[in-house]
Amino acid sequence: MIKLQQGERIDDLERKGYKIIQNRGRFCFGMDAVLLSGFALVKDGENVIDLGTGTGIIPILLEAKTKGSHFTGLEIQKDSADMAQRSVALNSLERKIDIVCGDIKEADLIFGKASFNVVTSNPPYMNDLHGIKNPHEELAIARHEVMCTLDDVVKQAAALLKPKGRFYMVHRPHRLVEIINTFVKYKIEPKRVRFVHPYKDKDANMVLIEGLRGGKSMIKVESPIIVYDSEGNYTDEILRIYGK
Repeated sequence: MIKLQQGERIDDLERKGYKIIQNRGRFCFGMDAVLLSGFALVKDGENVIDLGTGTGIIPILLEAKTKGSHFTGLEIQKDSADMAQRSVALNSLERKIDIVCGDIKEADLIFGKASFNVVTSNPPYMNDLHGIKNPHEELAIARHEVMCTLDDVVKQAAALLKPKGRFYMVHRPHRLVEIINTFVKYKIEPKRVRFVHPYKDKDANMVLIEGLRGGKSMIKVESPIIVYDSEGNYTDEILRIYGK
C-alpha cells in the first residue's frame, strides 16, 4: 500500500496502466517532459539516466515506451525523490527503475564515468537574467538555475555517456546558441533539433535536441511539432505522443 502525503494525488499516465504521484503544491510534470520522452531514442538493452528527474516522469514514460534495460532518475530534492520512488513502487517497477537522491554536479562521482548509453534531462530553463524566481524554493529550483546550470548538466551528461552515447534535452529556443556551444564544448555533437510551436503560426516555445558523444559534425533540423490545431485541440501528433 503506497501512502500519500498531504496534497498528493495519483494521476493516470495512460501508458501500460502506469500512474504517478504528484503534488499540486510542488512541481508537477508538464508537456515538455512528455515530449522529451517521445523524442528520446532508447534501443533494446540500453541503460538510461535522467538528470533532475523530479517526480520520475521521464524514466517511467521511457520504461513504458521503449525496450531499454534499466532506467535511473537523479534528483537533488529529497521530497521529490521520495515521491518518485513511491511512484516507481506504485507501478511495481523497482527492478527496472532506480531513483537516487543526489546532486547533478556530482553525478559522475555517484555513478562513474561512461556508465550510460543514454542521458536525458529537462533542466531548469531560466538563469538569473531570465524571469522572476518563484518564492517557493522547490519551484524555483525546478525552473531557475539555482542548484545547477546548463553547463553543469551538459558537462555531467558528457561524463556519464559511453562513447557514441546519446544526450536528449528539452529547453527554450532563446538559449539554443548557448546550448549548442555548450554541447560542443564538452564534445557532444548536436545531431537532431526539433522545435515545438503552440500553434502553426506562433513562434516556437520549446526545442528538443539530441547530441552524440564524440560524434562528427552534422545536424538535422526535423519538422516542427505543433501542439494545437486552429480550434485549440491537441494535434494528432501530440495525442500520439501522449498515447491517446
